[in-house]
Amino acid sequence: MRSTLSTAIPPATKPDTMTASHQDATAARDHYLQLTSNGQGGPQAWFGLAQAQHALGEIKAALAALEQAVSAAPDNLQLLLYKGDLLAADGNAPAAAAFYRTALDAAPPDQELPAQLRAHVQKARHACAEYMEKFEQKLQNNLAQAGYTHGREHARFRQSLDLLLGRKQLYLQQPRLYYFPGLPQIQYFEREAFPWLDQVEAATPAIRAELEQILKDQDAFEPYLKPDPTLPARERGGLHNNRDWSAFYLYRNGEIVAENAARCPATMAAMAHVPMPQIAGRAPTVLFSLMRPGAHITPHTGILNTRLICHLPLIVPQGCSLRVGNETRHWEEGKAWVFDDSIEHEAWNRSNETRVILLFETWRPELSESERTLVSTMLGSIEDGNDWET
Repeated sequence: MRSTLSTAIPPATKPDTMTASHQDATAARDHYLQLTSNGQGGPQAWFGLAQAQHALGEIKAALAALEQAVSAAPDNLQLLLYKGDLLAADGNAPAAAAFYRTALDAAPPDQELPAQLRAHVQKARHACAEYMEKFEQKLQNNLAQAGYTHGREHARFRQSLDLLLGRKQLYLQQPRLYYFPGLPQIQYFEREAFPWLDQVEAATPAIRAELEQILKDQDAFEPYLKPDPTLPARERGGLHNNRDWSAFYLYRNGEIVAENAARCPATMAAMAHVPMPQIAGRAPTVLFSLMRPGAHITPHTGILNTRLICHLPLIVPQGCSLRVGNETRHWEEGKAWVFDDSIEHEAWNRSNETRVILLFETWRPELSESERTLVSTMLGSIEDGNDWET
């Protein structure tokens, strides 16, 4: 949310000192010095004094005067912008950029600004971009000398750099029910932690063949979001009871859906390789997840951070993607991935065809066997009444 800043331009009681002659600037300075020394004129007088001193090249004095104006009117947008101007004139580009960014973050849209102030905002925006470009270049040069590359060995550092430079937003685990502390904040996991993925991917042709038989009966799929009428329903972009996002369950709430599983022996055999959570009445969950053209699963988080979600893409037209935190990936048929659904995520199908993946759960690899047992026991002991969607 933006802060409320005054966009009123402090009135001038003398000609514009930034374009006046040296004599006029001197007269303006003396005038405003007289006013401020007598405690008159308020922030407008201090602002006028700063402008006059700036025109005379008295940058340090101008900064001191402007500080008085900012102290008296801390929410005035033009004063913040002008503080950036003076700091830039004083050779302090980092501080200037900091003031510019503060002003830009809180400023209203350009079309709501007076013309003169709009030009000042645009100038500040350009100055920030120029400073950041120079800063990034210096940083990259220093890092290159320290051995930094864009290889996988520096993937975590590269993510930290993107966050530092504002290229990406920080997203953290926010499970809706249960949070297990101390687990790494990872959006998409490297597949080396899940060697069994190779066996699952190898079964892709057989799994897809079973899926294609099921798709001949569209009624086999049911809406993924079917709210329990005894519980409050969260808004999910109109997807409640909507077949645009549908499911064909093989496991549901920890139980095999026998009729469906019987139709998918190859898929069930592939799932035998997966260390899935075993939680009474709750997990595992395995399903074919179908998104029709134009469907959008709006941003949300899962219910706990002790399990991860796996996707095996089976039918994926162009225009289908998943965003987890600040990283968006495009599904590729037969190439599985694993992600933490306790981090905000969303998905969409912007194609004219149906997208289907196999969705299933696995334990977080960092949990010990004893921790898994305790988590399963605890979650299995929670009475029904909690939304358990994945």
